[in-house]
Amino acid sequence: MAKLLLGAPVADALTETLSRKVKSLSEQQIVPKLAIIRVGERPDDLSYERGALKRCEKVGIEVSRFLLDADCSQEELIATIEQVNEDPSIHGCLMFRPLPDSLDEVAACEALDPEKDVDCITRGSLYGVLANRPVGFAPCTAEAVLELLEHYGYELSGARITVIGRSLVIGKPVSMMLLTRNATVTICHTRTKDLVKECRDADIVVVATGFIGTFGAEHAAPGQVIVDVGINWNEELGRLCGDVDFDAVEPIVDAITPVPRGVGSVTTAVLAKHVVLAAERQANR
Repeated sequence: MAKLLLGAPVADALTETLSRKVKSLSEQQIVPKLAIIRVGERPDDLSYERGALKRCEKVGIEVSRFLLDADCSQEELIATIEQVNEDPSIHGCLMFRPLPDSLDEVAACEALDPEKDVDCITRGSLYGVLANRPVGFAPCTAEAVLELLEHYGYELSGARITVIGRSLVIGKPVSMMLLTRNATVTICHTRTKDLVKECRDADIVVVATGFIGTFGAEHAAPGQVIVDVGINWNEELGRLCGDVDFDAVEPIVDAITPVPRGVGSVTTAVLAKHVVLAAERQANR
């Protein structure tokens, strides 16, 4: 039976550390604050927002919500982002995406100050990830993968890691972040000729495709660690599941993240971490 890499202990440990940092900042009269910009009421946005609010409350982070109608204009959205940029009491901003089709999402993302971009939606933050520079912040979910692996004591330096997925949200940034930890990274995708071999040769596999059943028993090998980033609704089973066929893979590998209760549980804690770091950067300036 594989070891289950649960997210809750990782998130709790992060929360404890962050709470101490917030207390230290309060002694400097600084209270970390997150701005949430939400356009419309997508159920997944509302779910994540609830989790973020709970985590921020536990850590001691204040939250200001900027709620816009789904049919708001581009001008209204940009004005809201500029309001966040100009408010020195706000240290980080989470803007839910995707935005409605009527809005220019690229322009909206670029309007945000990279120093307040706590989920890597600006080009400045993406540069920071690629160049390993303290500009903006990495995507929360991508960083949650590393937090989870490091919490459970897996050595990344020298490890052979296969990442399935090449999106700017998870696949590419998590690959770059693993490289900075001196892992040997292979990025796979739909055009990879022998995905099974690339997966079976790895010590750790990060699966982030957004499709149910991407990684099955044929991809797995004994001794591996499997990190499932996917969150999908399985209509047939009537429940959430990941990109990995958990029931088929779990008996083979050494350790695996469940879905739910895995990587997703760590993401809001990483969001809180980024807000606190942003506040610390401002304090140091």
